[in-house]
Amino acid sequence: MAAKLIKGTEIGEQILQEIAAEVAQIKSKYGIVPGLVTILVGSNPASLSYVTLKIKTAHRLGFKEVQDNQPATISEEDLLALIDKYNKDDSIHGILVQLPLPKQVDEKKVINAIDPDKDVDGFHPVNVGRLMIGGDELKFPPCTPAGIQELIVRSGVETSGAEVVVVGRSNIVGKPIANMMIQKGRGADATVTVVHTRTRNLAEHCKRAEILIVAAGVPGLVKPEWIKPGACVIDVGVNRVGEKPSKDDPKKLVPILKGDVDFEAAREIAGYITPVPGGVGPMTITMLMKNTLKSLKSKLGIR
Repeated sequence: MAAKLIKGTEIGEQILQEIAAEVAQIKSKYGIVPGLVTILVGSNPASLSYVTLKIKTAHRLGFKEVQDNQPATISEEDLLALIDKYNKDDSIHGILVQLPLPKQVDEKKVINAIDPDKDVDGFHPVNVGRLMIGGDELKFPPCTPAGIQELIVRSGVETSGAEVVVVGRSNIVGKPIANMMIQKGRGADATVTVVHTRTRNLAEHCKRAEILIVAAGVPGLVKPEWIKPGACVIDVGVNRVGEKPSKDDPKKLVPILKGDVDFEAAREIAGYITPVPGGVGPMTITMLMKNTLKSLKSKLGIR
């Protein structure tokens, strides 16, 4: 029997509707809406596409959205001054600086300059520390790991006591999702193993997993025989492996995307699986919006 598809497009839409309803209630009672600023330096096509989607989503939810585009030649000093301006702006509750940045700008300095209470990406060292402590200390979980956790919970997959294997140790996905799933609480209480490129017997570790989270950035890395029958497989990888004509315009080429898991073969073994695209991807922006709302609620003293 084929695995149940965990569709991020559908689950993300449910969460966006919940956020929109909460925004409307807060606006009615307090006369304020979440404010999100996105700072885009330069004109990287992938960044432009991602930022455009963020803007569209924020407007749809009734947020105040500020798009601040800066030239690729901006100095580090000027960018840090811009961040300081938004740190002091009471109408802004979330600050997002789109990465990557030009080589003349130190990304670490930029991340560290953002007020931790407005760092809705969850990358500031203070928020990384809060993530490690967990519980009430956690303010802004990083967006992709938070999306993964929501996908698992809302699909009805039990995490308490489950064997979880995370393939990948990045600061953006691997390390944070491992930390989140060993905490006490909803979508957690799991026994977590992190594996990576230097791990011996990678396949043997994967075979133990009741929940397998793959964020390695290697297309087709996880073979179907590595998957435990009935397991929940979360494929975070989005790898461009070629191009194909667009359905809407055959003259236009669009990227062919593949995950880190051999999807067609894996879906015949797994119990649950995310597709690529349409799985984890849509959840990242959704959770960014949720973090921005959370920042406003914290300011207003709403739990």
